[in-house]
Amino acid sequence: MTLPIDPAQNLASLIRCPSVTPAEGGALTALAGMLQPLGFTIDRPTFSDIDTPDVENLYARLSGNGPHLMFAGHTDVVPVGDEAAWTHPPFSAETSDGFMYGRGAVDMKGGIACFVAAIARHVAANGPLKGSVSLLITGDEEGPAINGTVRLLEWAAARGESWDASIVGEPTNPDTLGDMIKIGRRGSVSGDISVYGRQGHVAYPHLADNPVRGLMTLVDALLDPVFDEGSADFQPSNLEITTFDVGNRATNVIPARATATFNIRFNDLWTVETVKAEIEARLARAASDKRLRKGASSSINYELAWRGNPSHVFLTGDEKLINTLGNSIESITGRKPGLSTSGGTSDARFIKDYCPVVEFGLVGKTMHMVDERVALADLETLTQIYQRFLEDWFR
Repeated sequence: MTLPIDPAQNLASLIRCPSVTPAEGGALTALAGMLQPLGFTIDRPTFSDIDTPDVENLYARLSGNGPHLMFAGHTDVVPVGDEAAWTHPPFSAETSDGFMYGRGAVDMKGGIACFVAAIARHVAANGPLKGSVSLLITGDEEGPAINGTVRLLEWAAARGESWDASIVGEPTNPDTLGDMIKIGRRGSVSGDISVYGRQGHVAYPHLADNPVRGLMTLVDALLDPVFDEGSADFQPSNLEITTFDVGNRATNVIPARATATFNIRFNDLWTVETVKAEIEARLARAASDKRLRKGASSSINYELAWRGNPSHVFLTGDEKLINTLGNSIESITGRKPGLSTSGGTSDARFIKDYCPVVEFGLVGKTMHMVDERVALADLETLTQIYQRFLEDWFR
């Protein structure tokens, strides 16, 4: 029986599966093939919902007496973009100058490959773990995140599964392996603002009502003043306008409607509810502002629509999990990792409701880029870090 102890070989098998979200592409099948020789029990539930694609997922458990550690991640990847721009085919897993190239190399098939290798090495060297390990792997992290981790957690919990801690293998390091552990994430809320006016000729503005002026006023109210200056564990909350549209190609027509979309990443000074209330209050106050609408007889006629699936801010405080992982990183790399809550959202936002969770994986410089790649040396180092963590956490 051949055990999957080589992270590069594991990763090559996964990269060669074209699992562009939501397609499974063979990646979960390849992963199951690695885990079966280690004695994992494997389930492959598929979840469905209206207006979203079906998504295949994988839950594998190696059971033992003691605490239960979950490793979480995803095998789905983003599209390759311009395939002709790649120096190596994106699903070939070719190696060159000490790097393996391929979509998903760092985000995040590489982290999965290393964790599997770490378990295999531990079992080969020490026998069974003094506890249980599960892998909770989805094919929906890069997609709408509806039929993936959130449903898989619900499914597993309904079957009696519970966990003491979790590591998400996302690429957390900005420059060098060992730079950073993510111990929390900011919350995220998105919305759409529509301002309604009256269409007309630009030469006769008194006969029209330009919604662009009103939308500019509302957007300005969301951007200034800043929401906060940050907190002890989080950077300042930040709102960005991501679209500003009128759908008007004519230069001599005042449009009837203008829309904008925004997203705010907020820290632990806010909740989803309080940040929504602040945004609603700012818009309500700004609606009567007539600086850009001289002579207007009424307030800005606008509509705010909140987008679904907001993300809640969270901060992990489990000292055993954080310290054990930090010490494992330092013992292998010689670097003491920083503890960060920066960056975007991840599936850790779902896992936090079930157990303490942190994130640690590869260097993320090339994720989602053409020529995504990982240093072969980093694959070996990350495997050693995970192996050391397993030995220390289950001690």
